[in-house]
Amino acid sequence: MRFKNKVALITGGGSGIGEATVLRFSEEGAKVVINDVIIENANSVAKKVKSNGREVLVCIADVCNKNDVENMIKKTIEKFGRLDILVNNAGINRDSFAKKMSEEQWDQVIDINLKGTFLCAQAALLPMIEQNYGRIINTASIGALGNIGQANYSASKAGVIGLTKTLALECARYNITVNCVSPGATNTAMTAKMPPEIAQKVKEKIPLKRFAEPTEIANIHLFLASEDSSYITGQVIFVDGGISVGI
Repeated sequence: MRFKNKVALITGGGSGIGEATVLRFSEEGAKVVINDVIIENANSVAKKVKSNGREVLVCIADVCNKNDVENMIKKTIEKFGRLDILVNNAGINRDSFAKKMSEEQWDQVIDINLKGTFLCAQAALLPMIEQNYGRIINTASIGALGNIGQANYSASKAGVIGLTKTLALECARYNITVNCVSPGATNTAMTAKMPPEIAQKVKEKIPLKRFAEPTEIANIHLFLASEDSSYITGQVIFVDGGISVGI
């Protein structure tokens, strides 16, 4: 098991890619902390972790609230004594054409996707620096390259990429790597809302002609958190079936 005695915190861990990541880390022996804002979702995933005989902590916290985030890290240290891995997975979209986008739509997406990533990384750095070890994995998106109707989302995810590179430079001296995963279309509740004809058009543009499964994204999180990637930092890995190659 690659993560025996390691502690991994996954934000947005109650569903989709976050849930898959929680389960994969626990399968590899990690003690996992599930963050979400929907307690029913978090508890459901925690039950699966416990059924596999793994240790788990549920933290209901708003990632764009500094006090919530700091308390979440505090509870993690109180429970497990350390924090080795942070997967910043929490995110939302509020799509609209730029000319119609409300200030609230802009602020919600920037706050959760970008500010939330920063606050969680900032709080996690304290124990990671003290133990001279850490792995931070942020979540961008193929949308960071630009997408019609997603000015807020694209800006937030492009910001995450810039943040990742800066944190990688600042944190290398503490043996902390910081990398970023940029998924393409993935089979989650978000894509399930697509009308079938739209989903099919999206698939036709993807060289592999299908959406990713959440576990396929989770497997990249595992790689970037493992010793197999110990000399990789400041990088962005597109997990998108090849669509970014043609953009």
